[in-house]
Amino acid sequence: IRFILVCIVVIGYLILSIPILLVEWIIGRFSPEKKDISSLRIIQAVFRFILKITGAKITVIGEENVPKDTPVLYIGNHRSYFDILLTYSRCPIRTGYIAKKEMEKIPLLSTWMRYLHCLFLDRKDIKQGLKTILTAVDKVKSGISICIFPEGTETEIKDELDMLPFHEGAQNRYQGQLPIIPIAISNSANIFEAHFPKISPAKVVVEYGKPIYPDELSKEDKRHVGEYTQNVIRENAYKRTKPLTEKLNKTIWATATEFGENIPAKWGRADCGNDFFQTRSSPQSVKNKNLSSAGLLYIEFSICIWTDP
Repeated sequence: IRFILVCIVVIGYLILSIPILLVEWIIGRFSPEKKDISSLRIIQAVFRFILKITGAKITVIGEENVPKDTPVLYIGNHRSYFDILLTYSRCPIRTGYIAKKEMEKIPLLSTWMRYLHCLFLDRKDIKQGLKTILTAVDKVKSGISICIFPEGTETEIKDELDMLPFHEGAQNRYQGQLPIIPIAISNSANIFEAHFPKISPAKVVVEYGKPIYPDELSKEDKRHVGEYTQNVIRENAYKRTKPLTEKLNKTIWATATEFGENIPAKWGRADCGNDFFQTRSSPQSVKNKNLSSAGLLYIEFSICIWTDP
């Protein structure tokens, strides 16, 4: 039902917003900045409504690290289409996103994206890609924040601490005094991608790290700003998952001890209402508290009881 409702809202808004696009265009003829702000607030309201439909419980950490009157370069990990909604709905000032070139072909949506200073990156054309990156850097310098997900696409990696290598693009070209804000997004894929096409409520954490100023980094880190930022994001994600991992360790051990050799030989599943974890595990790896060989896929629970899946 949630999936259908989200589709109705998205398609319905794009169609019904045609007159709004015209009004925004007229406003932009007289005051481009007012048009930018009004477009930003309109889309933020729509995104917040869609997130409400999903039932996602969103925890935001470190939002005080985001300047309210200074443009920044946001850099985040990417797990879900909903990452855009989760982050854009909280942008304090005009902000554009770097999106895949393919999105430029979608009518109405691409028009709104241009209104919002989004840029379309062609990863197959190096020359055009570089031009897009330089345009993004210029936008930040001109007072418009830019958000980029340097992994290049929403990843299907299950472990929140594993990421695809960051494409060294805007973050390496950007060597200014304005800050880079790292964003660590945890568990967003469990809204939709983890059980496509179903949309389910999920507990999502969005953490804004402390600003990174490239001109204050060491000479080596300046050459690899993307890698440096990715390490910061990974550290922030680790802080969120470590307490859960420790609790899971104890729960698995207690359960393994209780069941002994009767632990199911198939995939283990600990049932916690709507929350669960799964392991690609043999009973022995669980009994030995070896989470690495158990192949942890997902953690989110309170009190779990081992059950035969």
